[in-house]
Amino acid sequence: MSGDTLTFLGTGDAMGVPRVYCDCEVCTEARSTGVNRRLRSSVMVQCGETSFMIDCGPDWRGMMEGLGIRKMSDMLITHAHFDHIGGLPEWSDACRWQREKGRLYAPAEVLDQIVRQYPWLPRQMEMTPVDDGFTLAGWEISCWKVNHGKNGYSYAYRFQKDGYIWVYNSDSIDLSPKEKEPLKGVDLLVLGTSFVHETAQFETRSVYDMKEAAELLAEVKPRQTVYTHMSHDVDVRKELPLPEGVRVAVAGMTVKLNSENME
Repeated sequence: MSGDTLTFLGTGDAMGVPRVYCDCEVCTEARSTGVNRRLRSSVMVQCGETSFMIDCGPDWRGMMEGLGIRKMSDMLITHAHFDHIGGLPEWSDACRWQREKGRLYAPAEVLDQIVRQYPWLPRQMEMTPVDDGFTLAGWEISCWKVNHGKNGYSYAYRFQKDGYIWVYNSDSIDLSPKEKEPLKGVDLLVLGTSFVHETAQFETRSVYDMKEAAELLAEVKPRQTVYTHMSHDVDVRKELPLPEGVRVAVAGMTVKLNSENME
């Protein structure tokens, strides 16, 4: 059975927590004891002696320093928004100095967007389109486009190994029946929920809130769920409206990716 683990490095939305401009209760706490402090969303999967990350936002360097890790060889990208790719120039520079190309995986249209923003990146990394699926560290991985509301689209990733299936879907809202299908019955769903309950007009929004997420979970029925990509609306010190089998991610939290972790 796989001994692989998933570690949450960043659990915040696009702006992170605390917001520079904000003195709300959550941001104030994040500046002091830091329970609610959130870097931009990113995770690391460790598979024995190898590891890979999903998304490389502007907090990537700080994450690596915090982990005491000097090298990352493989990176998956969900979409080309700054909070998910802003650290790529620093990763590229690390690859340059280490004289070893990094391996960047993303759907072809996402790779095209990345290269338009950072045209020098292909010099320092191998860029592999993954639209037809791929294998990494023993995981069979597929991806599909998901609705990102007013922000267009993102991609979700589905991982399978030794009979265990999990999905990383940090940026989505109002999924269609086709987009929901790969979520059904998975062992673990990592889902972005920016607010407990967002009151902004629906057409202006881009990520599920926890109320909507609960409705989604009742339909697709994952065995376990972890909420991530949270704004300063979410106070992890307080009781949150979490369905059974759901918890919120905090920085440094690790989840075992095997059937022994099923509840």
